[in-house]
Amino acid sequence: MARKYSKGAGKDVEREVRAFKKGKLKSGKGGRGGKVKSRKQAIAIGLSEARKEGKKVPKKKVGRKKKTGSRKKRRSASR
Repeated sequence: MARKYSKGAGKDVEREVRAFKKGKLKSGKGGRGGKVKSRKQAIAIGLSEARKEGKKVPKKKVGRKKKTGSRKKRRSASR
């Protein structure tokens, strides 16, 4: 079975997780956001960087929106 992620993508994730552990990792465009507080977010940033560089990384999983109740109920509730 083929690898899901390239070795280069793994290096990118590793670099971001190390920065997170040191407390140097920030979110947002150009690092202007707040400090990254979760390991999962650090991994996501690393994968995002790898995608931008064109490395082999699976596509993001996009969830479907759930419908809540019937349309009639939703319309009457908003009025």
